[in-house]
Amino acid sequence: MLADGFEEIEALTVVDLLRRAQIYVGTVSATDEYIVHGAHGINVQTEDLFEEVNFVESDMIVLPGGMPGTTNLNDHAGVRRVVKDFYEEGKYVAAICAAPTVLANLGILKGKRITCFPTVENQIQGAVITRMPATVDGNIITGRGAGTAIDFALKLIDALSGPDKAREIAEAILYQ
Repeated sequence: MLADGFEEIEALTVVDLLRRAQIYVGTVSATDEYIVHGAHGINVQTEDLFEEVNFVESDMIVLPGGMPGTTNLNDHAGVRRVVKDFYEEGKYVAAICAAPTVLANLGILKGKRITCFPTVENQIQGAVITRMPATVDGNIITGRGAGTAIDFALKLIDALSGPDKAREIAEAILYQ
């Protein structure tokens, strides 16, 4: 899910590594345009606009961080609805960097073990913050920030395709 101001490393690392693992990833614009503007001037053309996607067919939703990308995701009623629906249906909800605040604002992180960017920790009430590169608690997967995007993406691969596939991709990119 991409909104203007998304953190490019966090979004594109996930897309790249999941596609290497042969997991279908659709990029979705939470704007009115297919081109979404990254926080550092990298523009990305998405496959779909939010309104064009039938999310029932998806297994996971991923929210990259970045500013004002996280704020824009949080302000999008449709994104909030889909995240809440995925969580309640037991589907995977993943967020990295500042984006776990979107989950916190929906009240779905209470009692969960999570990680996030240090400057937003105080915005997340009721969660146990691990400060690990990536953390999985049930159907919630969180990552700390841009520097942990590979760890985060590998957790997503593990969740969707198992630990052997995650190890295979880690080895293929020479990730230790």
